[in-house]
Amino acid sequence: MSLVDDTAVAPSTAVRTRGRLRRFAGWALIAVLVLIVALVGLRVAATAPNAHGGLDPEGRNDSGTLALAEILRDQGVEVSVFRSRAEARAAIDDDTTLVMSNPYTLSDEATLDLIEPADRVVFLSTGTHLLRLLEIGETASGSSGPVEAGCSEAEFADVGTIRPDRLFEPADGVQGCFGDDEGAAVLVDDDADGWRAVVEGTKLFSNAYLAEDGNAALALALLGQTERVVWYVPTFEDSDLEGDEPETLGSLTPGWVTPAILLLMIAGVAAAIWRGQRFGPLVAETLPVTVRASETMHGRARLTAKAADATHAAEALREGSLRRLARRLGLAAHAGVDEVADAAADRLRIPRGSLQELLGGPLPTDDHGLIDLARRLSELEASVEQSAHSARRPE
Repeated sequence: MSLVDDTAVAPSTAVRTRGRLRRFAGWALIAVLVLIVALVGLRVAATAPNAHGGLDPEGRNDSGTLALAEILRDQGVEVSVFRSRAEARAAIDDDTTLVMSNPYTLSDEATLDLIEPADRVVFLSTGTHLLRLLEIGETASGSSGPVEAGCSEAEFADVGTIRPDRLFEPADGVQGCFGDDEGAAVLVDDDADGWRAVVEGTKLFSNAYLAEDGNAALALALLGQTERVVWYVPTFEDSDLEGDEPETLGSLTPGWVTPAILLLMIAGVAAAIWRGQRFGPLVAETLPVTVRASETMHGRARLTAKAADATHAAEALREGSLRRLARRLGLAAHAGVDEVADAAADRLRIPRGSLQELLGGPLPTDDHGLIDLARRLSELEASVEQSAHSARRPE
């Protein structure tokens, strides 16, 4: 016959099962969120710079040049955007303007090979290396106040004034426009190899500043002289430079960061599983068996004997005797040693103080003393019990 009611166990089991399922679902959700955040962080760290960055004809942000590309299309100019130099070179014909920003992702050979078939090339931004490669001039220092064309290029006659971001010193045979004796904002090299122009238009031709001063007019004068514009956007994916990778958050981060993040994630999941087993309210259940007091007593006695602690055992024996004597003598359960000793002495008709050492004296420290104390306490209890029966016996 079962000692536990099945109807009482079933609800408790169901409660534990539901609690475990809820804890598991909660920690599983936390683990999924941690993984998602880590994957997004790694993706951001390993992502190259925005493809639609500065001077990008498809860029809609402030630094992009989508507005300039749309103005050219409104003027009847066909604008074709390429991110592959091979495709851009194949698209060049006799009535085409090749447009690009500083091709710092290309080698010198690749840059010269790209512009070689074009009769008209415009660089919307430049660097010192590109200026030297084209042999068109050098960087110059000077004021960036409003300037007009000031050169013989007919297409710049109606541009008006601009505020250049950077000035250049033209090389021999190269014409400088929109500047003064200290430098020019636009360099034009018109020789047998074709028409080449260099301008720092990162700010001039961006979506945010195109409508200011004569910026839009200058852009049309540079790019709107042919029926087609082949706009090449340099990218690291199209680079021919071996071992030259973009500096991203992932490349600038020390190599130990990613393994450390993964290790922390694994440790977090392991800790969640470990600690998750301890969460939840306690469930009270009725014990299926009853433990007898005698079994508890014998168990404690065996532990005390194993520890060889005679003093502790003697103290337990004395306390038990005091409680039993107080009950048999009609005293309160919390009666003191002196009160119990005096009452027992009166009951046994012996002088008071005779039992003080037995009930409140020093405790034995060895087994021999413990056995003697136990025997004397047992005799005292038996004598008090016998005297109580004698007092109740009729004469």
